[in-house]
Formats: sequence, structure tokens, C-alpha cells
Amino acid sequence: MGHGSDREQKYIVSSENDATGAEAAQELGGGPAWDVVVVGAGPAGASAAYAAAVSGRKVLLLEKAELPRYKTCGGGIIGPSRDSLPPGFELPLLDRVHAVTFSLNGKLARTRRSKRMLFGLINRPEFDAGLVEQAEKAGAVVRTGVTVSRVEQHGPAVPDRRTVAVVLSDGETVLTRAVVGADGSAGRIGAHVGVKLDQVDLGLEAEIPVPDTVAEDWAGRVLIDWGPMPGSYGWVFPKGRTLTVGVISARGEGAATKRYLEDFIARLGLAGFEPAVSSGHLTRCRSDDSPLSRGRVLVCGDAAGLLEPWTREGISFALRSGRLAGEWAVRIAEAHDAVDARRQALNYAFAIKAGLGVEMAVGRRMLAVFERRPGLLHAAITGFRPAWTAFTDITRGATTLAGLVRTHSLARRALDMLDKRA
Repeated sequence: MGHGSDREQKYIVSSENDATGAEAAQELGGGPAWDVVVVGAGPAGASAAYAAAVSGRKVLLLEKAELPRYKTCGGGIIGPSRDSLPPGFELPLLDRVHAVTFSLNGKLARTRRSKRMLFGLINRPEFDAGLVEQAEKAGAVVRTGVTVSRVEQHGPAVPDRRTVAVVLSDGETVLTRAVVGADGSAGRIGAHVGVKLDQVDLGLEAEIPVPDTVAEDWAGRVLIDWGPMPGSYGWVFPKGRTLTVGVISARGEGAATKRYLEDFIARLGLAGFEPAVSSGHLTRCRSDDSPLSRGRVLVCGDAAGLLEPWTREGISFALRSGRLAGEWAVRIAEAHDAVDARRQALNYAFAIKAGLGVEMAVGRRMLAVFERRPGLLHAAITGFRPAWTAFTDITRGATTLAGLVRTHSLARRALDMLDKRA
């Protein structure tokens, strides 16, 4: 995972003379060196690069950081995430969760247990690096330490209408038939596409090393605490001798969110342990009418604002949308004109909206209920067996939130009733 192979470097065109450089690239093989360029090597980007490369296409994966790198994330791998991994990928699990303690702002705590594993816990640096390695094994070329400043679909750097120019911060230009943007919710590719966001939340997290005696108490069990601000909650995820402790709430409540995390850590008896890492991150959900493409450029994962609005779970959305983006980017790369490219981009958008979009719509309804009646949801999941069964089915991947509402009349009626009460 270095800075590019000899095979790849010869196709990088200097932008000192964009027109001449573009002509030189065309002469090398009658077209761009790359079929697909993916920007961002998180779960969405690595999945897109794998999906495109496994089809035999020439794929370049660009990442601005050096890998592995830290990412603010609870690190929960639920069923839909596990089911979206490349074949043969071995999850670097640090713990297997069989029990969940739920509390309502520190009160009314109740633990529910399952004989079968609910979900697994990973550290993102190892998980992300493993996904990138799978993309490399499939044939993708990886360049790290590379920042993309912009993409161009018209102008002197673009030799024809089937080509996209990816301009790097140091002046290099990479030519390709299709681009997948997976560079995060504040990335350049989402801005190029015109992604619109309607929900922004602030997550704060601390990685806290603890003694063995404390770690043993948390092994196999997570805590979910419904928080004091509307829509907020906190979590404790055990990962060996480190506890990942975090909270999330609506952006604009920065001081209150910070106070919630401090109180949460103190309440858990963890204030005496020094965090190894303290970090923050903004999560952003797309608007219903937000575009997912522009010309030969697609976006996926956080770059597209794809995550579950209630829990703000993003890994499964990144893996699933990344795979779809990689598959459709190949079809866009093969498109011979703008009309065909547009058709493929619309097919990608339809696939996203028909699956992840429906899940997001149900998640928004759940968030609206949770913001107004957190106690009601707490009572349901801790005291009503069908609600707990639904939780376990979703985390294991037996169904999704949307699938549950669509196929179970009881769940549909319950959500309708909660909507009215909220």
C-alpha cells in the first residue's frame, strides 16, 4: 500500500500542460489508463474498488491518509455488514456481543441476553486496511498519501466526453472512464456531485484502556444509554482491554454533548482511566432529493450521506453502497456516450433508493419517535419480547428495519401508533 507501482505511475499525467498531457495519455493505449478511479479507502471506497477490480477492470484507489489510520467509530459489525464483505474476508473481531444493557439516561438499566452472537466488534484501522488489501488482491492499484483537489468532466484536461480528469493537490492529473467518490461527507467528490444533507449529528468518542478486572466485566456485553438530549444516545463497546465509549446527538449541541460524554464516563466509573484517544466526528444524512451522481461520477457511503438516521450506523451502508457503486461504475466506464452513462447512473440511484433509501426512511420515522418518546422505546425493547426479537433479528442480519416494517403487520402497526403518539 505504498505510493503507486511503476505500472500505475506512468499513466499519471502532469497538469503543467493539461492538453498535451491528455493527448499523451490517449497515445499510451487509445484511452485513459484507468477504467475506474475510487477516491477514499474507507469501507465504501474499498468495497467499490474490490467490486470493480474483481470484474477485471483497471482500478485505482486513492487515499489521502497513510494506512492503517484511526477513524472515530464504535466499530460494531452487524449482520448486513458481515453479509456484504468480500468472500473469504476474515473479520478481525475483538469481541463477540451476546448481551446488551439498555439504560435511560443512566436509569432503569436492564440487560437482555442472547445465546447466539448479536454482532461483533472491530477496530477500524485493522478492518479498513483489511478491506483495502482485499481490493488489492482483486487487482486494484492503491495509492496512499494522495489528496484529490477536484474532478473535471469538461475542459482542456479532458480529451473526450467518455473521460473524467481527477486532479491531485500536487498538480498531477489522472484520467479515467468513471469515478467513485467515497471520501467522506465533507469530501470533494460529494461537493462536485452536489450532495445535499438534511441531518447532521456530532459524535464524541474515547478509547479507554482498562485493567483486566474491568475488561472482564464488559466482555461480550455492550451498553446503550438513551441520552438526555432529543435523539441522543451513548454506548460502551468492549474491545479486549480497551473500552470504546461514545455519545452522539444533533449538531449545535456541542457543549451539552461534551458534558453528556463526561457525565456518562463518570457514571460508569471510568473517569479515573486516561483515554488513549479522544476524538469527534460529524455524521451527515442525505436529503431525499440529494443526487447520487453527476455525469460519470458516483458517490457512496458517507460521501453520499448514506447512513441509518436513528442509530447513525454507517458501516453497513458504506459496504453495501460501495459494492453497488463499484458495479455500476464498471458499466459507466463501458458506456459509449452520455445517454448510456446517464442511464447506468440512474440505475445505480434506483438500486440505492430501493434498498438503503427505504431503510433510511424508516430510520427517520424511528428517530422522530425516539426524539420525543425515548422512554417508550426503552420500555418496549426492555420489556416487550417482540421488540427485543426485532432488535436481535436486525443486528444479526435476518432482516432490516425496513424489512421488518414491510413484512410484519405488528411492527407496521406499532410504528404507525408510535408516529401518532410522537
